[in-house]
Amino acid sequence: MAEIVLGVGGGIAAYKVAELLRRLTESGHGVTVVPTRSALRFVGEPTWAALSGRPVRTEVFEDVHEVPHVRIGRHADLVVVAPATADLMAKAAAGLADDLLTSTLLTARGPVVFVPAMHTEMWEHPATVANVETLRRRGALVVEPAVGRLTGADTGKGRLPEPADIFAYVSDVLTRGAAGPGGGPDTGPDAGPDLAGRHVVVSAGGTREHLDPVRFLGNRSSGRQGYALARAAAARGARVTLVAANVALPDPAGVDLVRVGSAAQLYDAMVEAAAGADAVVMAAAVADFRPATYADSKIKKTDDGSSPVIELERTTDILAYLAAHRPDPKQVVVGFAAETGDASGSVLDHGRAKLASKGCDLLVVNEVGADRGFESEDNAAVVLGADGSSVTVESGPKSALAHVVWDLVRARL
Repeated sequence: MAEIVLGVGGGIAAYKVAELLRRLTESGHGVTVVPTRSALRFVGEPTWAALSGRPVRTEVFEDVHEVPHVRIGRHADLVVVAPATADLMAKAAAGLADDLLTSTLLTARGPVVFVPAMHTEMWEHPATVANVETLRRRGALVVEPAVGRLTGADTGKGRLPEPADIFAYVSDVLTRGAAGPGGGPDTGPDAGPDLAGRHVVVSAGGTREHLDPVRFLGNRSSGRQGYALARAAAARGARVTLVAANVALPDPAGVDLVRVGSAAQLYDAMVEAAAGADAVVMAAAVADFRPATYADSKIKKTDDGSSPVIELERTTDILAYLAAHRPDPKQVVVGFAAETGDASGSVLDHGRAKLASKGCDLLVVNEVGADRGFESEDNAAVVLGADGSSVTVESGPKSALAHVVWDLVRARL
């Protein structure tokens, strides 16, 4: 288990961080809470001490003989700052060290994650934008804020992601073992998060093609694999656009989410998002067919017992289109193929044929059935490359497959 420093900034969202602390400690991690003076005006020291089981300090002059302003950061496997206020990120970007938390940030050698929370105007201010760019350039991970209700009656981007989503993000960072802020793109090509500075687009879920106002053609995709891919990419420093089709999962922390319903809507959203992306991963299960006509009212049963005849038409092959119309030839395009074997060939036979026809760089082929693939927490796959490569991923959490995919994408970027 990891040794984590949880820095708490002086924002109203500090109350939500108590739940994050509980999740971290219940997972077996050792957590030292370092709040700012302002943070203690929102949530008091006894709360942090009780939930962490450790003493809580804010000043460098407390227990000076232990040199906490150096020791805490050096010994941490991970530093998480939540909520990260505009003021706190400005101090971190400038290298100021006027309390224990900012001093700890300067001595940290493991990954550092900032989880911002502030009003939209503050998040979008040029000073904050510049500070975020500086922190990311140095190798820190700055999570994109959520969109929703803010402190007052207003809504917008700047809301702290839910504790469960922050926990999932942090778990991915710990699993990956990202480099610390001592090394980012400024200090070498292999330092810092390996997808930092990249924009990736991921699709997830399953499209629905409506017959009438209450019926549709669809599939069993839950969106879990696409969401795992989005979380993994964000934890590795990428800017992530997630296009979700009919997914009921909580929004992943640190991604820009676009919701769609049909294959046509997914096509429009993916083409728009892919225009400025370094990599595109089509993990969504897209309907191959849709009703040729839509009934404006519910299709009724007839008295004579006859059944309606539904004429179908093909939908656009989104993966093939994206692969053939890349805005940049260096863009990496990844497809997913949920396959079943039949008399004409095995799962991999069908996968290899699909890889050739789609024109993508990588194709993740997984066998689906009643108890595998769709709606499952785990996945197994073979990742086929256009270069003839083949990587087998044994059954395990979908997050593990997600990191294998990003490893292969990163090697091609």
